[in-house]
Amino acid sequence: MKNVGEAPTEELATGERSTRNRVARSILDHGPSTVADLAERLGLTQAAVRRHLDSLVTDNVVEAREKRVYGTRTRGRPAKVFALTDCGRDAFDQSYDALAVEALRWIERNAGGEAAVAAFARDRVEAQAEAYRAAVESADPDQRTEALAKALTADGYAATARHAPVGEQLCQHHCPVAHVAEQYPQLCEAETEIFSRLLGTHVQRLATIAHGDGVCTTFIPHGAPQTTPSTASASTAGRNPA
Repeated sequence: MKNVGEAPTEELATGERSTRNRVARSILDHGPSTVADLAERLGLTQAAVRRHLDSLVTDNVVEAREKRVYGTRTRGRPAKVFALTDCGRDAFDQSYDALAVEALRWIERNAGGEAAVAAFARDRVEAQAEAYRAAVESADPDQRTEALAKALTADGYAATARHAPVGEQLCQHHCPVAHVAEQYPQLCEAETEIFSRLLGTHVQRLATIAHGDGVCTTFIPHGAPQTTPSTASASTAGRNPA
């Protein structure tokens, strides 16, 4: 006999799946996260978060990684963070990757090689950038990175802006074209160029989801010379120069 107030097994299972999905979604929206980060954001105990993470790891939705440290590393073991795997990202979208890769491969072979792919990538980003440009230009100079992050988030990139030593970091926790960009880095390069032009300064791409990082990270240095959109430069130097 079922105890009074006891939920049916299927309801318990549904609740577990719902919470597990919330954990995965939080990692998608905020990037690689510690157990403590997830517990605070979701209002769960750390023990509950660990239980859900264990299931997500078993299902190959998330994986444990060593937390990246910017600046001087402190003593002790590095914190462990949990990031979405390729399979985990696939569960949210990216259903047209194969078609996009085939289309770009056709362009490369029949319409001018890598230069044609780069031209396509620039044209695509230019079309997307109109909304970003309006957001950036209406913001105060010291709020432009944050304004760009919000515009990117509205476009599905789950972006945030944060302060970093001698600059700022624009972090995109989700990339709808990550699998395509893995084969065609011209997509990342065009995006980096448009960020430089929108912000009116040199920027540097430090990491990309397409190359296996948990977050696409672009560094905007403080004190860099402000330039006009036509002369701003973008750098793809760094650990993952795509």
